[in-house]
Amino acid sequence: MWATISFFLLSLAQQGVSPVTPSPTAHPVYVVEGRGVQIYDCGPQESKFVWVFRAPEAQLFDVATHEQVGTHGAGPEWTWKDGSVVTGRVREKTPSPDADSIPWLLLEATPGKAGSGALSAIAWIRRSETHGGNAPATGCDAQHVGQSIRVPYTATYSFYGSK
Repeated sequence: MWATISFFLLSLAQQGVSPVTPSPTAHPVYVVEGRGVQIYDCGPQESKFVWVFRAPEAQLFDVATHEQVGTHGAGPEWTWKDGSVVTGRVREKTPSPDADSIPWLLLEATPGKAGSGALSAIAWIRRSETHGGNAPATGCDAQHVGQSIRVPYTATYSFYGSK
């Protein structure tokens, strides 16, 4: 199955279509705007100090009504206002067209144990239209090890079900 998906994504990339688009067998269910922060911790890595991604922390808003419909946090995990939860595993990643922004992602979704609610039938999550969120290139050194920073970002999260 993953060979088929990988082939499909490669063919999309060759056609100039974003590789972070789910297969044609998926259909959009929800589109929301995420507004929040990407959290990074300063730590040693190999022979230098770098900001290491820890977790996102964002609120999710309906793009039409601007009403908050959920949250996004570590895992990565999305929680809807009805209590349903889905976690994601990155399957595809491509740089944002905005070099100062976090990448666009396609994540395979796994519904939470509750088994019902708005997110129970979600198969894929797409993060796109990102603005901000990248770790700074400086400011992490031996004197700042263990410190955290919260970098503001926005993104569009599209939730897809399978046909």
